[in-house]
Amino acid sequence: MSLDLGSLEILGAATVGQPGQRRFCLYVQGRRGSAIIWMEKEQLNRLSLTLDQVLAQLTEGQVLRTEAQVGGLPAPAGLPEDFLSAPEYDLRSSQLALTYDERDEMFTLIVTPVEILLELGQEEPQALIREDDAVSFHFTQKQAQELASTITVLMTGGRPVCPLCQAPLDGGPHACVKQNGHHEIVQLVEDEDDE
Repeated sequence: MSLDLGSLEILGAATVGQPGQRRFCLYVQGRRGSAIIWMEKEQLNRLSLTLDQVLAQLTEGQVLRTEAQVGGLPAPAGLPEDFLSAPEYDLRSSQLALTYDERDEMFTLIVTPVEILLELGQEEPQALIREDDAVSFHFTQKQAQELASTITVLMTGGRPVCPLCQAPLDGGPHACVKQNGHHEIVQLVEDEDDE
């Protein structure tokens, strides 16, 4: 049986860890409980882009994504310090379903969790999608706009990416597949001891 947390009082996105090893999550608190929902960076970014598209359509272009502004984007508030120890539900997202009710002017997000199982004797982990443990919650257009803005800031707060291939740049040499004709670059380093 899936769980409905109701209308949200708290809705946010955050990261835990250092760039290159960050974990991404949504944190929510409604009248019927709270949850932390771990997800992949791409999944969180896709949610942000979808919210932006829907908000632009609903407001006939009055609410648009802000890509750049003077002084840069404000830093997100982040995960409340006590939230990791307090939520009733802690799950890893597998599937997201977003709907909008025009009558109530509310979004609904349904999150279906996945459990990763590694059994003895098996080399590959198995993913178990737990549809019966889905969590849903409702939020307003204003909350959706704030969430999309927060996610945008989170996406730009990690490692810089190559403008051509979008691969993360770690500060060392970068072998860009778009720049070199899609061939692997081999770097030869001469050992100084051979001289």
